[in-house]
Amino acid sequence: MTIYLDNAASSCPKPPGVPEAVERSLRDYCANPGRGAHAKAVEAARVIHATRNKAAALLGAADSADIIFTQNATDALNMALRGLLSAGDHVITSNVEHNAVVRPLHNLSRQGVEVSVVESDAAGRLDMGDILAQVRENTRLAVFTHVSNVTAAIQPVAEIGGALAERGVHLLVDAAQSAGALPLDMGSMPISMLACTGHKSLMGPQGIGLLYISPDVELLSSRQGGTGSISEEPEQDLLARPDRYESGTLNTPGIAGLGAGIDFILEHGVEKLAAHKGALTRDLMQGLRAVAGVQLYGPAADEQRGPLVAFNVGGLPSSAVAARLDREYDIASRAGLHCAPGAHGAMGTLDRGVVRLSVGPFNNDSDIAAAVEAVARIARSA
Repeated sequence: MTIYLDNAASSCPKPPGVPEAVERSLRDYCANPGRGAHAKAVEAARVIHATRNKAAALLGAADSADIIFTQNATDALNMALRGLLSAGDHVITSNVEHNAVVRPLHNLSRQGVEVSVVESDAAGRLDMGDILAQVRENTRLAVFTHVSNVTAAIQPVAEIGGALAERGVHLLVDAAQSAGALPLDMGSMPISMLACTGHKSLMGPQGIGLLYISPDVELLSSRQGGTGSISEEPEQDLLARPDRYESGTLNTPGIAGLGAGIDFILEHGVEKLAAHKGALTRDLMQGLRAVAGVQLYGPAADEQRGPLVAFNVGGLPSSAVAARLDREYDIASRAGLHCAPGAHGAMGTLDRGVVRLSVGPFNNDSDIAAAVEAVARIARSA
């Protein structure tokens, strides 16, 4: 049986109830939500509304209309960046961002948006002073990941957001690795926008994501079309939230599955799930640290970090280690650059990447022991 330790890429298995919710959507109310008054269309719309409310409760958003459904975190980040920034604006980011931030900003820089990049330390941590030193008169936005998908470093986004807000700068948080894994409260955290995906720690299916948009922020809608509301008006930006940002038919099966995933998180509690994954991650780091030839990256085991571990074995390519873990030990991991080359530049691993093991709520002590033993055997034969 496969030991699945690739939860930072996509959580697996899904909680009981998630596959069933997707199936029910496709079987029992596979109609177009918000476009008809018959029972199946009304039920589809009801499930979408219920999931929106669940997401708002989990994220601490006062108004569920500020929760926008997207395709994934990449889609949400693009919506935020392209909806807020225009030529002449200045944005601050870091060298450890995912390509879902790096590439849209690179494209926007060719359209006249000015971009400043703050350098992290080798563990992926950012310094508040370095961030604030980049603020200019035309700085409109800063965008940072909450939890690095490579180093596991956690950025203090609440403190960063507060300091930036005092200077009139919005903060966009990439919460792909933190939503559902760490407590988040948009009611108390000075965050203007928060992007997350449904298929990682939110425990939902792939192809669904969320963008929280503060009531104080309004974006230009990046996609125009049918919403089922105020159809006589040609101007999309006249529509209220969430319709303004959700043109076209929504991914009802994905949203239904996401709702079931959030049910699992709310039932068990983010703090309890985080404690479970944190304990396993510390055990994994301690076990790997004792293996000769293994190099660990990111914050230490006793520091704040996300539930993932990046490492290399001797001089082996990370891809070779991951292939052996899969082929010889039936352990699912991930190797390479993880779509964040800047983080590898900071760590000195751009030439071979890293192996990443990431735990989920259904992993246990025996999974960790088996992974450590497998890595030890690979290291001994390297």
